[in-house]
Amino acid sequence: MNADTPLMSALGRVPSGLFILSASHGDQQTGMLASWVQQAAFEPPAVTVAVRLGRYVAEWIAEGRPFALSILAEDQKDMLKHFGRGFEPGEPAFEGLSILQTSSNLPVLSDAVGYLECITRGHVDSGDHRIFLAEVTDGKLLREAAPMVYVRKSGAHY
Repeated sequence: MNADTPLMSALGRVPSGLFILSASHGDQQTGMLASWVQQAAFEPPAVTVAVRLGRYVAEWIAEGRPFALSILAEDQKDMLKHFGRGFEPGEPAFEGLSILQTSSNLPVLSDAVGYLECITRGHVDSGDHRIFLAEVTDGKLLREAAPMVYVRKSGAHY
């Protein structure tokens, strides 16, 4: 769809938070920038997360492996560049960063606003993304800071 339509301009104005999704598979760990995350339930607590189809991380999560979401703060714009390009399987995603390990041994950013540890309860493919419904099994507020919010110019691309 053309990115310069009134529809795409309006859709792009739907705000979202920015997160670093971390996952593991065997002895491999990776992280990716995620912007389509939304709380989905109170009891049990749950979120939805959309991951572009074809990303190997989507396959890891679809297998039922736990994942974590580091909630980025407004002052963490450097993480956009670090995680925005993505990582190849086996490439170290967290090298040089200060991290903590969750109860499932997943890396999260120690200077994030907080983190949520999740386990997938189901998914559905929607166009070019896979949407995961995940139960939040653990988490912690790490510091008082405003979360980073992102508003796109177009609903046709990131």
